[in-house]
Amino acid sequence: GAGGHRDDDDVDDDEGNFGEEAEIALTKRVSETTRSIRASLRGRRPPEFDFEREEEEDEGKDLGKMKWYLRRTTPLCRQVTLMVSLMLFVMLLLALALFLGTMAVGPPRQPVGEYKIVEAQVGHDLFSYYDFYSGRDSAGSNGFQMYVGQEVAKKEGIIRIVREVVTEENMIEVYEDGEWVEREEDWLKEDMDFLDQLKRKKETESDEGKKNEDGEEKINIDEGDNVDSNKTSQSKHDKVQTTSKKQVANRQLQINTSNNKNRTNTPSSSHPPPKLEPFNPDLPSNSTTATTTPDDITTLQPNPSDLPTETFVILSSSPSPQGPRNSIRLEGHRRFNRGLFIIDLRHMPAGCGTWPAFWLTDEANWPVNGEIDIVEGVNYQDTAKTALHSTKECRMDDVPEGSKTGSWDTAVGIPDKKTGIPDMTFRYAQDCFVYDPHQWLNQGCVATDLKLEGRSLGVPLNGNGGGVYALEWDPINGHIRTWVFSPHGRVPKNLRDAMRTATEVDEEKRVAPDTNLWGLPYGHFPIGDGTNCPADHFRNMRLVINLAFCGSVSGNRYFMDCPKQFKKFKTCNEWVASDPDELKEAYWKIRGVYVYERAWEKQWYS
Repeated sequence: GAGGHRDDDDVDDDEGNFGEEAEIALTKRVSETTRSIRASLRGRRPPEFDFEREEEEDEGKDLGKMKWYLRRTTPLCRQVTLMVSLMLFVMLLLALALFLGTMAVGPPRQPVGEYKIVEAQVGHDLFSYYDFYSGRDSAGSNGFQMYVGQEVAKKEGIIRIVREVVTEENMIEVYEDGEWVEREEDWLKEDMDFLDQLKRKKETESDEGKKNEDGEEKINIDEGDNVDSNKTSQSKHDKVQTTSKKQVANRQLQINTSNNKNRTNTPSSSHPPPKLEPFNPDLPSNSTTATTTPDDITTLQPNPSDLPTETFVILSSSPSPQGPRNSIRLEGHRRFNRGLFIIDLRHMPAGCGTWPAFWLTDEANWPVNGEIDIVEGVNYQDTAKTALHSTKECRMDDVPEGSKTGSWDTAVGIPDKKTGIPDMTFRYAQDCFVYDPHQWLNQGCVATDLKLEGRSLGVPLNGNGGGVYALEWDPINGHIRTWVFSPHGRVPKNLRDAMRTATEVDEEKRVAPDTNLWGLPYGHFPIGDGTNCPADHFRNMRLVINLAFCGSVSGNRYFMDCPKQFKKFKTCNEWVASDPDELKEAYWKIRGVYVYERAWEKQWYS
C-alpha cells in the first residue's frame, strides 16, 4: 500500500538525528555534573543544583537515625530515670521516718539524768562491795606493809565496826529551809570573793616578778605544793622554801570559821535559832542498814537514853615481827566509766610514814585506763589534792576561768635525764601523762585545794572531826570535779540529805545529789569532746581503799617531811618497823561511801 512504505533514505536521516541529540544531551549532563563537583570543591554552589532537595533528604536520613537511636535508648533512659526517682523518693521517706521517729521515740539514751544511788557502803555492808587483797604491795608503790585477808584482819583487830552515840558536841546546826538557802548563797558568794582575792594576789605577784633586776620572777613554793609521786631523784636542795610574806598572804585567803568545828556562822535575828542534829545518824529499823549485827568485830556503845547513833567502819594496821605492818587494801567489785563518788570521813590515817588513799584504778591496764586519786595523803600533808594519771595526750590547760577555787601542784627541779641537773623552770603539773619529761615520774595532773589550804587533809582534818570528799566523773558533761567540805557543818544541805537518805528502802524518800548546789569545786578537769583530754583516757576502773606505809612516795619524802624522826631512823622503813605510838593515828574511820550514777535518759538538744 502507498501509506505503509518508506524508502531507505528517510530511515538513515532519522537515525542520524537521534544519535546527535543523545550525544549533545549526554555531553551537557556530564558538563553540568563536572561543574557541580568543581563548585563543591571550591565551596561554591552552582545555581542550577538543587541543594534544598539534598538537605531535605539529609534531614530525613538524620531524623531516621535519631528515631532509631531513640528506639534503642529510650527504654534505658526511662529505667535510669525511674530508678533515680525511686531512690529520691525512698530517701525522702527515710528522712521523714527518721524525723517522725525522732519526734515520737526521741534521741538515743545517755547517762544525763539525775543521780541514782548504786552503792551505799555503810556499816557491815561496806565489806560486801570489796575483796580483801592479800599480799605485798606492787613494785611501783613498794610500800612497807603486808596486806592481809579478811580473816587475818579480824584476828589482828584491824577491821572493826563501831556504833557510837552522837553527843551534842558532835552534832551540827540545822536550819529551816529558807535559811539554808541564804546560807548556801552566802557560801557561793564566799567562793566568788575568794576567786577575786586569788586574781588580785596573782596580779600582785606578777607585778613583783617584773620588778626583779634580772627580769625573771623568783620561785617560791609552798611545802605542800611540790612533788607528789615517785620523787626518787629529789634532794633537799631541790625544795625551795616559801617566804613568810607569802605564807601570810596565803593564810589571808582562807575562809575563817568558828572555833567550834561544827558551828558555823551565827544565824540572823530574823530566823529562829538552829537545831542540833547528828550529821548522818543511823536510820530507823525499816532501813536495810539501820542495825549492825553484833559479832567479833562490832563494838556497841551503851545507849540507855536511846540517843541517835552513827555506825563507823574502822580500818587500821598492826605491827609484825617481820617488820612490814599488817594492813588493809579493799578492791571494789564493780567497774565504773562514770559516777559520783562520796566518802564521809571522821578520821583518816595521818603522820610520818603513812600513805593512805581512796582512789579509782584499773591495775591490770595501768596507765592505759587511767587512775583517779580522790583522797591521798602522805606523811604530814594537810591540803587536799586530786590527781589524774593517764597515757599521752591528756592535758589540763583548757580549764574554764572561774570554774574552781583550787590551783595546781607544781613541777620544779626535775633532773635532766642526760645531765642530772635540776630544771628550775616553774611549771604547773597539768599534764596527766605519767611519763611527762617535765614533771616528776607518775606525778600526773594534780589539783590542790586553796580555800581550805592547810585544813583539808590529815591531822588538821581529823582535828575538825573529819570531812566529806566528793568526786564527780561525768564525761558526757565534759568534766571531772572534786570538792572537800570540812567541818561537817559546812556540808551543803543537798549533799547531806542525799547521804542521810541513801539507804532508805523507799526510793521516793531518797534525795538525789545535785552537784550544781554545792558551790565551786576546788578541782576541775575538762575531759571529753572539745577538750584537750579525750574521755577514753579514764575507763573501766574500780574503787580501792588502802593504807600503805613508806614506799615510793612517803618513803622518798621521809627525810624532808619527818626531820625529827630522820635524826634517829635513817629510813622510813626503820621508823615504821619500830612501831611508834604515832602510828596509832594511822586509821580510817568511815561513816559511809556513796556511789551514784546518772540515770539513762533521752536528751533533747536545742
